[in-house]
Order: sequence, then C-alpha cells, then structure tokens
Amino acid sequence: MRFSSALAVASVASTALAAPNKRAASPTATDAADVYAAQATALTLSPTSNVKGKVFDRYVSIWFENTDFVTAQADPNFAFFAKKGITLSSLVSVTHPSEPNYIAAVGGDYFGLDGDAFNQVPQNVSTVIDLLEDKGISWAMYQEDMPYSGFQGFAWVNQQNGANDYVRKHNPAILYNSVVNSPERAAVIKNTTMFYKDLKDNKLPQWMFITPNMTSDAHDTSVTVAGVWLRNFLGPLLEDKNFMQNTLVLITFDENENYAIQNRVFSVLLGDAVPEELEGTTDENYYNHYSEISTVEANWDLHTLGRWDVGANVFANVAKYTGDRIRKWSTTPDLAHRYFNSSYPGIFTTHGKWAPQPVPDCHSRRNGRTTLPSIKAQWESQQDKNYYHGELEIPDGANPPVYPYTW
Repeated sequence: MRFSSALAVASVASTALAAPNKRAASPTATDAADVYAAQATALTLSPTSNVKGKVFDRYVSIWFENTDFVTAQADPNFAFFAKKGITLSSLVSVTHPSEPNYIAAVGGDYFGLDGDAFNQVPQNVSTVIDLLEDKGISWAMYQEDMPYSGFQGFAWVNQQNGANDYVRKHNPAILYNSVVNSPERAAVIKNTTMFYKDLKDNKLPQWMFITPNMTSDAHDTSVTVAGVWLRNFLGPLLEDKNFMQNTLVLITFDENENYAIQNRVFSVLLGDAVPEELEGTTDENYYNHYSEISTVEANWDLHTLGRWDVGANVFANVAKYTGDRIRKWSTTPDLAHRYFNSSYPGIFTTHGKWAPQPVPDCHSRRNGRTTLPSIKAQWESQQDKNYYHGELEIPDGANPPVYPYTW
C-alpha cells in the first residue's frame, strides 16, 4: 500500500478472553482456543493518507439490517440523524438476503449469491479497495465484536452470553480472496475497539465501512436497539475533530424486511461535507448499493471496476461538483415495478440456474473515468463474456442479465 502506516497492537474483543493458546490457527477457525491463538499474533495496521477529494476527504459507510424504510424513518434516533443530513428516499437494495448486498457494495456485483453461506469471492475479482489503493487512499473495515484483525471465520459468539455477535456475511472485504490473501489488507479489517484507538491517535483512514454486531444492527433485536447504538456511536463523532475532517457519512440498511414490496431502505447522508442548506432535505433520485462505489469513484477521480458501479447514479450532492449526470430509470418494467427481492443466476447460485462468472467491461467510461488498468490487463481478451454496459438499470431475479453468449 502506498500510504504511511503505523503498527498497532492486535485487536481485542469486548468479551473476557482466556489465556491465548500459542499453537498456530487457521484464520477461518471459530473454536475458542483457535481464535485466542490467532488473536495473540494477529497483525493490525492503521494506514493513513491525505488525498483531497472534490467534495469530501473521508467517506464512512455504516450498515444496519433488515428494516423497512418507513419503520426506520419513524425511529426517533434515525430521525434525529435525518434532520442533520440528506434522506435518500429512493435508495433500493440489490437483492435479498444480507450477504449479496454486502458483496455488491464493494465489488460491483453479487455474482448470483442467493444466501448467507460461507462464500469466498475468487481472487480474480477486484473491489473498490483496488481502486482506492491505486490512488493511495487509506481504508479500513471496522466490525463490532470481530475477535481479531483479519479473522475469516463464519461467526464469533459472545463468550459470556452466547450471543451471535459478529458474522462474516456482514463484513464485505473479508468475503473477497483478493483482499484476505494479502496480510496487509487483512490487517486493516478489525474490531471497532481499534476504531476508537485510531480515532484517538488521529489515524483514521479516508474510507471506512462500519458494521455493528448482530445485536446492535437490528438483525437479532429491533430498529429501536439499532437507533440507540447509532446515537451513542455516531452522535459524539459529529463533534469530534479527528472524525469530522470534511467527512461524508452514509447511514443505510442492507435490505428491507418485507419481501412483498420494493426493497427500498432508509438511508441518510450527513457530516461536515454536507452543506448546511442541505441539512434536513430529501433526495428522491434512484440509487442502489453500487452508488456507494460510483460516488467514491467520482469524488477521488478513481478508475472503475467495469461492473454495475459504472452506471450507478452518483449521490446528487456529490455529482453537482463532479459533473456526473443523474439519470432516470428508462426501461420496462419501470422502476416502480422492480422489486429487487431475488437474485439473478451466477457462480454462487444455490436455489436456481447457475451462470458463469461475468467479465468486467474493460472499456468502461464514466465522465472520463476508465476501467482500472490491472482489470483491463487481466480480462481484455474475454470481452465477449461481458454483460456490463454502463447502464443504470441493473437486473434482478425476475429480470436477469442478458449474457452475450451461451455455455
């Protein structure tokens, strides 16, 4: 990585820990003895950088779970933050259940995933992390109750009360082999305890993805519990000079709860990168989880992944300054009749027709931004297998992508 870094101590879970076992352990092992053994030697890094963006210099995404738009909107704590920012009233998730949405948010596709199993995205799939590092922009994942940095296990339960606290499926970077196969990258996927250390030391990165545990994110509890967690976590940060450094925060949910309606989720943009005149306003433009990638690309003039990120709308408060055009859904069925409640076929399909891994568009172009050169070098000879064409209108299970070939 092309930015400075400071070695920190191995992260420590919030639960009481037994004496560490010194034997080597697999990073996927979830037995307590194996976890403690790996925890004792886990590498944790805190990279920093200072790459100026067109609208924001720091981006923070905080994800919650399985809540309908109107339910989250009615919660007093989520409403408190909405008054401080821009409510994105038409941000629609890309499918159900949880895991494919997390995969999509950093990789630009979910590759047919239709469940929450233990999955590993192949090494040859790039992510937003590749785009950030190409421009020297520091990043980190902060995961509540993750037992140690780089842990790849399926889950980790609270050793005191047995709660299903940390889960792999809510940690997007850990799902990609292109990330976890690098020790330096795995070392910045860490517990939220390390967030507070990095905050105190003024060593927070410029791009962050934060996931509360299964209690705090509303998955195993309620939106009320999640709202209280968010108020306690984010509220003080809005006044913290080590956090508020031209920072744009996105509060969002992975998916809604009701599969009978469109998969629209409550989302708010806030932070000191949001102008005062936009506080308490609503943006009705269509966005999805790929808009996170496209907005970051636009802000720092990054390359693209050549996937659904290329066509996704950039958040309007950013697009105003980057020159990106906000588009309207233009195909049949129209957006009002698209529900995004099931996954289209792909390499991870388990409940329907399988489909091969799609090839990224090596000739993508979005407001001057082109496909990352390393992606082009790997995939350019296979463009006949590309189904991405920079369109806004993404597929779903009822309207699958059109493959340009048969298999």
